Amino acid sequence: MRVNDTVATGARRAQIVSAAIDTIAELGYGNASFARIAKRAGISSTRLISYHFDDKADLVRAVVAAVFAEAADFMGKRLRAVTGDRLELLATYIESNLEFFVERPAAIRAYLEIAMSARTDDGAMLVRPEEVDDPESRLAAMFREGQAAGEFREFDAAVMATTVRAAIDAAAGRPGLDPHAYAAELVALFTRAIRKDPV
Repeated sequence: MRVNDTVATGARRAQIVSAAIDTIAELGYGNASFARIAKRAGISSTRLISYHFDDKADLVRAVVAAVFAEAADFMGKRLRAVTGDRLELLATYIESNLEFFVERPAAIRAYLEIAMSARTDDGAMLVRPEEVDDPESRLAAMFREGQAAGEFREFDAAVMATTVRAAIDAAAGRPGLDPHAYAAELVALFTRAIRKDPV
């Protein structure tokens, strides 16, 4: 395949994924047919979607991967700029994650629709977050590093990581959320929960 063909294929896939995100966010997972996605993407036929994706499940997995990649890029820029300790890193993680929710509401709505509604024939989640990214494991590793460095008290790092993620994810479905106020509350809460000498 020539370079231009590869670029064109990647661009077409991205166009379809973007249209799928907007369609799922607006109409819901169940109503996001290939025909509706094709119309939103401005392509003439659903065959173009089928050419790039095996089926709806394949497209949905690409949607989730795209949302997670976009969030990682958005948050990563801020996280890489952190020069302080791991408490500052956690605060930046929480703040940037909530800001992403506000910056890209359609992406978050699409992901929530998929998480709640997309199921395999046996009822399992079609896309499990850990198949795309595993933020809980990375948070747990950061907590363990902080404990080893004497920055954090002793606690179950996996439980704390799950709790932090659950608190952040709970904000996704709240319209009109003030991300800065919510983040400030979470930062204060988890700072007190994990620091070596709570204040």
